[in-house]
Amino acid sequence: MTRPARPFRRWVTLATAALVATGCGGQGEAGGTTRLAVFAAASLTEAFEALASDFEAAHPGIVVDLHLAGTPTLVFQLREGARAGSVAADVVATADDASMRDLVEAGMVDPPVVFARNRLAIAVPPGNPAGVGGVTDLGRPGLRVALADPAVPAGRYTEEVLARAGVEVHRPSREPSVKAVATRIELGEADAGVVYVTDVRAARGRLVAVPIPGDDVVARYPIAVTAGTEQREAAEAFVAFVRSAPGQEVLAGAGFLAPAGEPVAG
Repeated sequence: MTRPARPFRRWVTLATAALVATGCGGQGEAGGTTRLAVFAAASLTEAFEALASDFEAAHPGIVVDLHLAGTPTLVFQLREGARAGSVAADVVATADDASMRDLVEAGMVDPPVVFARNRLAIAVPPGNPAGVGGVTDLGRPGLRVALADPAVPAGRYTEEVLARAGVEVHRPSREPSVKAVATRIELGEADAGVVYVTDVRAARGRLVAVPIPGDDVVARYPIAVTAGTEQREAAEAFVAFVRSAPGQEVLAGAGFLAPAGEPVAG
Protein backbone atom coordinates (compact mmCIF):
# COMPACT_ATOMS: atom_id res chain seq x y z
CA MET A 1 0.00 0.00 0.00
CA THR A 2 1.33 3.43 -0.94
CA ARG A 3 1.22 5.84 1.96
CA PRO A 4 0.34 9.50 1.50
CA ALA A 5 3.15 12.04 1.61
CA ARG A 6 3.74 13.38 5.07
CA PRO A 7 3.02 17.08 5.69
CA PHE A 8 6.16 19.14 6.31
CA ARG A 9 4.92 20.29 9.72
CA ARG A 10 5.22 16.73 10.96
CA TRP A 11 8.97 16.38 10.75
CA VAL A 12 10.90 18.72 13.02
CA THR A 13 14.63 18.03 12.87
CA LEU A 14 17.79 19.48 14.34
CA ALA A 15 17.42 22.70 12.36
CA THR A 16 14.44 23.73 14.47
CA ALA A 17 15.26 21.88 17.67
CA ALA A 18 15.90 25.02 19.69
CA LEU A 19 12.44 26.35 18.88
CA VAL A 20 10.80 23.03 19.63
CA ALA A 21 12.37 22.64 23.05
CA THR A 22 10.55 25.47 24.76
CA GLY A 23 6.93 24.83 24.14
CA CYS A 24 5.65 22.87 21.17
CA GLY A 25 3.83 19.85 22.51
CA GLY A 26 0.63 18.79 24.15
CA GLN A 27 -1.51 21.75 23.10
CA GLY A 28 -4.97 21.41 21.63
CA GLU A 29 -6.23 23.41 18.67
CA ALA A 30 -9.46 25.20 17.93
CA GLY A 31 -12.09 22.92 16.47
CA GLY A 32 -11.31 20.01 18.77
CA THR A 33 -8.07 18.91 17.11
CA THR A 34 -5.47 17.42 19.45
CA ARG A 35 -1.82 17.84 18.53
CA LEU A 36 0.38 15.09 19.90
CA ALA A 37 4.12 15.80 20.06
CA VAL A 38 6.11 12.59 19.68
CA PHE A 39 9.88 12.78 20.18
CA ALA A 40 11.65 9.84 18.54
CA ALA A 41 15.21 8.72 17.83
CA ALA A 42 16.39 9.45 14.30
CA SER A 43 16.66 5.75 13.45
CA LEU A 44 12.88 5.49 13.89
CA THR A 45 12.12 8.09 11.22
CA GLU A 46 10.54 6.00 8.48
CA ALA A 47 8.76 3.62 10.85
CA PHE A 48 7.26 6.42 12.95
CA GLU A 49 6.21 8.36 9.86
CA ALA A 50 4.16 5.31 8.88
CA LEU A 51 2.93 4.71 12.42
CA ALA A 52 1.81 8.33 12.76
CA SER A 53 -0.14 8.12 9.52
CA ASP A 54 -1.87 4.89 10.53
CA PHE A 55 -2.59 6.19 14.04
CA GLU A 56 -4.20 9.36 12.69
CA ALA A 57 -6.37 7.30 10.35
CA ALA A 58 -7.60 5.29 13.32
CA HIS A 59 -8.01 8.34 15.60
CA PRO A 60 -9.72 11.22 13.77
CA GLY A 61 -9.09 14.54 15.46
CA ILE A 62 -5.54 13.70 16.58
CA VAL A 63 -2.60 15.15 14.67
CA VAL A 64 0.82 13.64 15.38
CA ASP A 65 3.80 15.98 15.18
CA LEU A 66 7.04 14.02 14.99
CA HIS A 67 10.27 15.49 16.34
CA LEU A 68 13.20 13.39 15.15
CA ALA A 69 16.81 13.69 16.28
CA GLY A 70 19.63 11.82 17.93
CA THR A 71 18.60 10.49 21.34
CA PRO A 72 20.88 12.86 23.35
CA THR A 73 19.30 15.83 21.57
CA LEU A 74 15.82 14.58 22.44
CA VAL A 75 16.77 14.20 26.10
CA PHE A 76 18.29 17.69 26.09
CA GLN A 77 15.14 19.16 24.54
CA LEU A 78 12.94 17.49 27.15
CA ARG A 79 15.08 18.76 30.01
CA GLU A 80 15.14 22.29 28.57
CA GLY A 81 11.38 22.23 28.12
CA ALA A 82 10.92 21.16 31.73
CA ARG A 83 13.19 23.95 32.97
CA ALA A 84 11.22 26.46 30.91
CA GLY A 85 7.98 25.29 32.49
CA SER A 86 6.55 24.01 29.20
CA VAL A 87 5.63 20.55 27.96
CA ALA A 88 8.07 19.74 25.17
CA ALA A 89 6.69 16.31 24.33
CA ASP A 90 3.79 13.98 24.99
CA VAL A 91 5.57 10.76 24.04
CA VAL A 92 9.28 9.95 23.78
CA ALA A 93 11.00 6.95 22.16
CA THR A 94 14.76 6.52 22.54
CA ALA A 95 17.28 4.17 20.94
CA ASP A 96 18.69 2.89 24.22
CA ASP A 97 17.75 2.05 27.80
CA ALA A 98 20.31 4.34 29.43
CA SER A 99 18.83 7.56 28.04
CA MET A 100 15.31 6.54 28.98
CA ARG A 101 16.52 5.54 32.44
CA ASP A 102 17.85 9.07 32.92
CA LEU A 103 14.39 10.45 32.12
CA VAL A 104 12.75 7.97 34.51
CA GLU A 105 15.11 8.93 37.32
CA ALA A 106 14.39 12.62 36.68
CA GLY A 107 10.66 11.94 37.00
CA MET A 108 10.03 13.16 33.46
CA VAL A 109 8.31 10.07 32.03
CA ASP A 110 5.94 7.31 33.06
CA PRO A 111 7.32 3.75 33.30
CA PRO A 112 8.58 2.90 29.80
CA VAL A 113 8.36 -0.32 27.83
CA VAL A 114 10.62 -1.77 25.13
CA PHE A 115 8.72 -1.88 21.83
CA ALA A 116 11.42 -2.85 19.29
CA ARG A 117 15.01 -3.95 18.80
CA ASN A 118 17.59 -3.32 16.09
CA ARG A 119 20.96 -4.58 14.86
CA LEU A 120 23.98 -2.94 13.32
CA ALA A 121 25.34 -3.41 9.80
CA ILE A 122 28.12 -1.89 7.73
CA ALA A 123 26.65 0.33 5.03
CA VAL A 124 28.42 0.86 1.71
CA PRO A 125 27.42 2.41 -1.62
CA PRO A 126 25.88 0.14 -4.28
CA GLY A 127 28.56 -2.06 -5.81
CA ASN A 128 30.73 -1.68 -2.70
CA PRO A 129 33.55 0.07 -4.65
CA ALA A 130 35.95 0.02 -1.70
CA GLY A 131 35.53 -3.75 -1.29
CA VAL A 132 34.54 -3.65 2.37
CA GLY A 133 33.94 -7.20 3.54
CA GLY A 134 33.60 -6.86 7.28
CA VAL A 135 34.46 -5.03 10.46
CA THR A 136 38.21 -5.62 10.07
CA ASP A 137 38.23 -3.69 6.79
CA LEU A 138 37.02 -0.55 8.60
CA GLY A 139 40.54 -0.24 10.01
CA ARG A 140 42.18 -0.04 6.59
CA PRO A 141 44.30 3.11 6.15
CA GLY A 142 42.80 5.49 3.61
CA LEU A 143 39.27 4.14 3.91
CA ARG A 144 36.79 6.96 4.51
CA VAL A 145 34.61 5.77 7.37
CA ALA A 146 31.62 7.55 8.90
CA LEU A 147 30.53 6.62 12.42
CA ALA A 148 27.87 7.91 14.77
CA ASP A 149 29.32 9.90 17.63
CA PRO A 150 29.72 7.83 20.83
CA ALA A 151 27.37 10.30 22.53
CA VAL A 152 24.44 8.74 20.63
CA PRO A 153 23.33 5.12 21.11
CA ALA A 154 24.37 3.95 17.64
CA GLY A 155 27.85 5.33 18.28
CA ARG A 156 28.15 3.50 21.59
CA TYR A 157 26.97 0.26 20.04
CA THR A 158 29.50 0.74 17.22
CA GLU A 159 32.34 1.33 19.67
CA GLU A 160 31.42 -1.95 21.37
CA VAL A 161 31.52 -3.85 18.08
CA LEU A 162 34.88 -2.32 17.08
CA ALA A 163 36.37 -3.02 20.50
CA ARG A 164 35.32 -6.67 20.40
CA ALA A 165 36.91 -7.02 16.95
CA GLY A 166 40.06 -5.19 18.02
CA VAL A 167 39.66 -2.70 15.17
CA GLU A 168 40.80 0.92 15.25
CA VAL A 169 39.25 3.17 12.62
CA HIS A 170 41.63 5.81 11.28
CA ARG A 171 40.23 9.35 11.52
CA PRO A 172 36.52 8.58 11.04
CA SER A 173 34.01 11.34 10.58
CA ARG A 174 31.81 11.55 13.67
CA GLU A 175 28.15 12.22 12.97
CA PRO A 176 25.39 13.49 15.31
CA SER A 177 22.98 10.70 14.40
CA VAL A 178 22.94 7.38 12.60
CA LYS A 179 20.89 8.99 9.82
CA ALA A 180 23.72 11.45 9.26
CA VAL A 181 26.10 8.50 8.80
CA ALA A 182 23.82 7.02 6.15
CA THR A 183 23.51 10.38 4.38
CA ARG A 184 27.29 10.87 4.24
CA ILE A 185 27.69 7.50 2.52
CA GLU A 186 24.83 8.19 0.11
CA LEU A 187 26.46 11.49 -0.87
CA GLY A 188 29.74 9.75 -1.65
CA GLU A 189 31.54 11.45 1.23
CA ALA A 190 32.38 8.13 2.92
CA ASP A 191 33.28 4.66 1.66
CA ALA A 192 31.55 2.88 4.52
CA GLY A 193 29.91 3.42 7.88
CA VAL A 194 28.13 1.58 10.65
CA VAL A 195 24.37 2.07 10.79
CA TYR A 196 21.33 0.07 11.80
CA VAL A 197 19.95 -2.62 9.51
CA THR A 198 16.79 -0.52 9.29
CA ASP A 199 18.74 2.46 7.89
CA VAL A 200 19.96 0.38 4.96
CA ARG A 201 16.43 -0.80 4.25
CA ALA A 202 15.11 2.76 4.45
CA ALA A 203 17.68 3.86 1.85
CA ARG A 204 15.83 1.76 -0.75
CA GLY A 205 18.84 0.65 -2.78
CA ARG A 206 21.01 3.72 -2.20
CA LEU A 207 22.96 1.72 0.39
CA VAL A 208 24.00 -1.92 0.64
CA ALA A 209 24.49 -3.80 3.91
CA VAL A 210 27.60 -5.77 4.75
CA PRO A 211 26.60 -8.06 7.65
CA ILE A 212 28.51 -8.15 10.91
CA PRO A 213 28.79 -11.92 11.58
CA GLY A 214 28.30 -13.01 15.15
CA ASP A 215 27.25 -9.55 16.29
CA ASP A 216 25.22 -9.87 19.46
CA VAL A 217 24.92 -6.14 20.07
CA VAL A 218 21.19 -5.45 19.95
CA ALA A 219 19.75 -1.96 20.34
CA ARG A 220 16.62 -1.76 22.49
CA TYR A 221 14.01 0.95 21.94
CA PRO A 222 11.86 2.00 24.93
CA ILE A 223 8.86 4.31 24.66
CA ALA A 224 7.05 6.28 27.37
CA VAL A 225 4.39 8.91 27.97
CA THR A 226 5.86 12.08 29.46
CA ALA A 227 4.86 12.83 33.03
CA GLY A 228 3.75 16.39 32.23
CA THR A 229 1.67 15.74 29.12
CA GLU A 230 -1.63 17.56 28.82
CA GLN A 231 -2.82 14.97 26.28
CA ARG A 232 -2.47 11.84 28.38
CA GLU A 233 -5.31 9.88 26.80
CA ALA A 234 -4.02 10.47 23.27
CA ALA A 235 -0.42 9.82 24.33
CA GLU A 236 -1.31 6.51 25.97
CA ALA A 237 -3.31 5.54 22.90
CA PHE A 238 -0.28 6.21 20.67
CA VAL A 239 2.00 4.08 22.85
CA ALA A 240 -0.58 1.29 22.84
CA PHE A 241 -0.82 1.52 19.04
CA VAL A 242 2.96 1.21 18.64
CA ARG A 243 2.85 -1.95 20.74
CA SER A 244 -0.25 -3.38 19.02
CA ALA A 245 -0.18 -6.03 16.29
CA PRO A 246 -0.68 -3.44 13.50
CA GLY A 247 2.06 -1.24 14.99
CA GLN A 248 4.46 -4.13 15.31
CA GLU A 249 3.73 -5.09 11.71
CA VAL A 250 4.82 -1.62 10.59
CA LEU A 251 8.02 -1.87 12.64
CA ALA A 252 8.78 -5.34 11.28
CA GLY A 253 8.28 -4.05 7.77
CA ALA A 254 10.92 -1.41 8.46
CA GLY A 255 13.35 -4.11 9.61
CA PHE A 256 12.99 -3.83 13.38
CA LEU A 257 13.01 -6.90 15.59
CA ALA A 258 10.16 -7.63 17.99
CA PRO A 259 10.74 -6.79 21.67
CA ALA A 260 10.49 -10.49 22.52
CA GLY A 261 8.82 -9.86 25.87
CA GLU A 262 11.80 -7.96 27.24
CA PRO A 263 11.42 -6.04 30.53
CA VAL A 264 10.82 -2.33 30.54
CA ALA A 265 13.75 0.07 30.73
CA GLY A 266 14.60 1.68 34.03
